[in-house]
Amino acid sequence: MDTITLAGPLEAKLEAMAEAGFGQVMLKANDLVGHPQGWKAAARAVRASGLRGTGFQVLRDFEGLSGHLHQYKVDIARAMLEMCAELGCTVLLACSSTSTHATQDLDHIARDLRKLAMLAVPFGIRIAYEGLSWGRTVNEFTTAWDVVCRGDCPNLGLGLDSFHLLAANTGLDAIDELDPDRVFLVQLSDFMWQETRTFEERMATARTFRVFPGEGVHTPALVELVRRLDALGYRGDYSFEVFNDDYVQMPLPFVAQRAARSALWLAEDVLRRSVPLPDALRLRRAAQG
Repeated sequence: MDTITLAGPLEAKLEAMAEAGFGQVMLKANDLVGHPQGWKAAARAVRASGLRGTGFQVLRDFEGLSGHLHQYKVDIARAMLEMCAELGCTVLLACSSTSTHATQDLDHIARDLRKLAMLAVPFGIRIAYEGLSWGRTVNEFTTAWDVVCRGDCPNLGLGLDSFHLLAANTGLDAIDELDPDRVFLVQLSDFMWQETRTFEERMATARTFRVFPGEGVHTPALVELVRRLDALGYRGDYSFEVFNDDYVQMPLPFVAQRAARSALWLAEDVLRRSVPLPDALRLRRAAQG
């Protein structure tokens, strides 16, 4: 699960996830810097929870800048990498730029991402680059993959978010052209209407009304996406990237149990796998409860 789906303090979110049977958590910077005892205390709470950090998000608008703007973002990136390392996370998510101050030259963008990847090397962190569906230059995963290939750095890879694929109506055939070893993170969610006609509508939906896989109207496409990734040989992590204004008003167990039902459906009905023990029984109880 992703902490953005749940309301309340970090420790309560972690407890709800663990009780629902999850073994991993996707974390965001606000989880750390907003903690009453400081960001290092937050990192200790994550480690004490027994949940493995799937990744850390999100570095925004890093690539394509120059001069003092570029140096400012380099400083931000260093701080994000330090927090990511303190959590024990090995993936930092960077999403494509929306800035009008950034160049649209793909080679320049790739050079900046290569620099970010090199900054991450001493920390043992991989950079997962995600194309936002409202990104100024990179707004589909196919272009993000092009940039990753141009960057040509072992710890620079792709982050896939199903929302952005669905919202941009990107054809899934291009999934087959990816190198599964360079896909560093897959985030899954759905939404309740067939299309988002403008960038503004995409942003509003993405930030307020995503739902768990199996709850929205794009189930066939999500099933195809996950099965294509599996057939490709992707064996990395999946995370539920579900921003939902209703869910953050609900009790934590209510939301965590919905997520657990979605996880079981994906594992057993879509991928036809058994959920790894010891979480299987807890997930089943949560789904049935």
